[in-house]
Amino acid sequence: MSKLYVFGIGGTGSRVLKSLSMLLAAGVKINADEIVPIVIDPDHAAADLTRTIKLMQDYKRIYDRIDHNNYNRNAFFGTKINLEIIPSVRMPLQNTENTDFKDYIGLSLMTDANGKHNANYALAKMLFSNKNLDATMEVGFKGNPNIGSVVLNQFALSDEFRNFAASVGQDDRIFIISSIFGGTGASGFPLLLKNIRAIGDTQSGCENVKNSIIGAISVLPYFDVVPDNNPDEEIRSEIDSATFISKTKAALSYYERNMTEVNALYYIGDNISKQYKNSEGGSTQQNDAHFIELAAALAIVDFAAQTGLSTANGQSQGTIYKEFGIKTEAREIAFADLDAKTNTTIKKPLTAFTLFCKYLNEQIRDSYKSQPWAKDHEFDENFFKSPFFQSELTDFKVAYLQWLMEMGRNVRAFKPYDLREKKNDVFSLITGETSTKVASLKSNYALFDDYLNTKQSKIKTDSASEQIFVELFYNAIDELLKSKFRM
Repeated sequence: MSKLYVFGIGGTGSRVLKSLSMLLAAGVKINADEIVPIVIDPDHAAADLTRTIKLMQDYKRIYDRIDHNNYNRNAFFGTKINLEIIPSVRMPLQNTENTDFKDYIGLSLMTDANGKHNANYALAKMLFSNKNLDATMEVGFKGNPNIGSVVLNQFALSDEFRNFAASVGQDDRIFIISSIFGGTGASGFPLLLKNIRAIGDTQSGCENVKNSIIGAISVLPYFDVVPDNNPDEEIRSEIDSATFISKTKAALSYYERNMTEVNALYYIGDNISKQYKNSEGGSTQQNDAHFIELAAALAIVDFAAQTGLSTANGQSQGTIYKEFGIKTEAREIAFADLDAKTNTTIKKPLTAFTLFCKYLNEQIRDSYKSQPWAKDHEFDENFFKSPFFQSELTDFKVAYLQWLMEMGRNVRAFKPYDLREKKNDVFSLITGETSTKVASLKSNYALFDDYLNTKQSKIKTDSASEQIFVELFYNAIDELLKSKFRM
């Protein structure tokens, strides 16, 4: 059973993992039996991180309640997200909470026998500004990869890293997500790659880790932050989007010379961007979902399908490089603006899952008490009050629709659907496309119920109610997509 370990570094890493979870929930196929998510982020309270972890926990609970023996019966939540190897999802960084960088490196202890500052003190003062030394690390490295490169080097000593290494099998792969224009991602990617390729020979699983096939995506600038014009430079925010491009160029120059140990390296970014509120981290760091993050998640899908990659003695035997492009330079992207390969991968699964979520959101309360599909399988008040439906599935549905809405209002926008509630025109949801008329006197949600009723007799009744429910909707929607959208 092959596993794909996906390391998400910093805020961008968490947001790409979120998009990957949405794709897998919709049934996008990936050439791996399990995804093992691992987040590296010193910002313990980051809202983007907590939202992603909650989403993956809901995904796992739903996955565990349904059968996965036959993809054709149901593809929703079709790939396991393994939260057993790293139950917390996060790889912890010790001694970063309530600690200034100067205390972390022990600046005050850099003295000689006479108590005077020694050469190490002088070197630290030369390498780091006073603002660097006084910086708190509780919310990350705030655009300072020089700080991150010192602190992040410790994660290889954690129990979580040892558990990861011991669990890696011979056919497993690793993928690393990071941004290149901040602090945590820019410093974390090279350090993680180094620790994987140079893992100690006494570490359990070291050979499989060292010789694994590794892919990575480096996310270039795709958003800005509102400038902090505070006249007091000492308290001005460390996050300054005016420096994003210069930091990117410096990091790219380093990657060109030193990042040859990766088997496949993906790049993505955008020159059209939205300004976010300047937040240095914590619970206020909650950016709207962005199409760039969805496209970055597709790089993971692409990497899992790549053949001909090899590693020997901890060295990649050649690196492939890839970028992502859209067919049409549109400020609001719809499916027509994407190339054929991307549409083949995501259009049908996302449309199916969007219809599923919209039915749960807009119609199910009006149908389940009267329709045969619900009565015959005893989908009653007890089922709809169960934790599966009331908490896990409902929470995921809300998060999914919110994810689509956030991408639709971002810059550049991804707006493939009209998500407004339109009970009299349900199937006009795909932007720029008209659904096909079918030979039926019923339409809209009445037609949806008709397809559910037709399919319900073909579902095995000896399965768990959660399995029957998800399988029934997947099969009914699959037929609807063939009839209404020729998918």
